[in-house]
Amino acid sequence: MKLAFIGLGKMGSGMARNLIRAGHELTVYNRSVEKARAIEGARVAESPREACRDAEAAVSMLADDSAVEAVVFDSNGLAAGLKSGAAHISSSTISTALARRLAGAHESRKQGYLSAPVFGRPEAAEAKKLVVTPGGPRELIKRYQSVFEAIGRATFIAGGEAWQANAVKLCGNFMIATMLETFSEAFATLRKAQVDPHLFLEIVNSLFQSPLYAAYGSAVADEKFEPAGFALKLGLKDMRLVLATAEECASPMPIASLVRDHFVDAIAHGQGELDWSSIARVSARNAGIT
Repeated sequence: MKLAFIGLGKMGSGMARNLIRAGHELTVYNRSVEKARAIEGARVAESPREACRDAEAAVSMLADDSAVEAVVFDSNGLAAGLKSGAAHISSSTISTALARRLAGAHESRKQGYLSAPVFGRPEAAEAKKLVVTPGGPRELIKRYQSVFEAIGRATFIAGGEAWQANAVKLCGNFMIATMLETFSEAFATLRKAQVDPHLFLEIVNSLFQSPLYAAYGSAVADEKFEPAGFALKLGLKDMRLVLATAEECASPMPIASLVRDHFVDAIAHGQGELDWSSIARVSARNAGIT
């Protein structure tokens, strides 16, 4: 399949390489051209419009709403380059409001649109172990199933509307963030109780047997927050977005509000570029641990 891939950061680069390994023909675009040139086997385009010109689908993996809007709606952007009948597959973690806007904009151009956010860190993207959660028309999801299979280990259809996939992704990230918050509070208390956090982590791993608990628990116990697999500033963005989705749905999420405030605290202390597991420092500071 002829594909465009736009956004070659920590997640996008691994996804793009797996699409090439699966036999797809890729044209790539990234604002920093060096990252695009690093994708062996791909043709490098000078703009999103050029990248999408002959593509059957364009996959985007960008940081936030503003980055997606700039790439899609610019006069030299994705929507202008994508041909009628082709589809935009957005794997970015964006607001449900923007997902609805994208679906409408592409429909007006007779283009398809799917939200297909993914769960997993950069190492999972490289190893083709992402969990993909597409949302949108079933016939489109079926048409691009080979794309999802090339980048992930499992695919779960979120619903018939694209924005539903973004709601799933945001609630999933909320669950991970609350796990980080509970680790942070527990480890701060145990350190003050003079109990080794690594002992507690062994107990937690035996109880939950979750790779997420094991990986993030180790990061918090070891206080290893660099390099960031997922920057804390992006965690704050996701908490804001999940709260906006909750407001749309008239569904209170008081714990999300607490976690958002702790991310703000972390940002205020210069942790924005650290991994989002560094939210643990907030509980440590509140407990008087230096």
